[in-house]
Amino acid sequence: MRVSDVRVFFDTNVLVSAFLARGLCADLLRLVLREHTLVSSEVVLAELRDVLSRKGKLPPAQIEVIETFLRGQPIAPRPEQTLRLGLVDADDEWVLASAVLAEADLVVSGDQGVLTCTTFPLPLLTPRACWQHLRGPG
Repeated sequence: MRVSDVRVFFDTNVLVSAFLARGLCADLLRLVLREHTLVSSEVVLAELRDVLSRKGKLPPAQIEVIETFLRGQPIAPRPEQTLRLGLVDADDEWVLASAVLAEADLVVSGDQGVLTCTTFPLPLLTPRACWQHLRGPG
């Protein structure tokens, strides 16, 4: 039995992997777009632009296409404050606060600093765990 419509929030690292490489993150993005709702935020879009430019070395026109595509999905504004979860990386605090503001049902991340947070009110899943959750046992 598959899970019905879920609002899925991808951390920046998952989106980077989805757009720069073939593999699980790209497959997961397609699954979410096809069967669920991808939600994001201004915080993630800003980080994504930076990483795709700096590390991914994508041309500005390609980054604009990706951002325009993502803006076709629900986007939360920048939160007024973080949740003060005690994460080591302050940027992660803003990302997780954004997920709550976006009314996500779950957050997908490959960042161990995020995944080990025990005080966050939403499920935090790796891409593999999210795939298994959304696809069900069959």
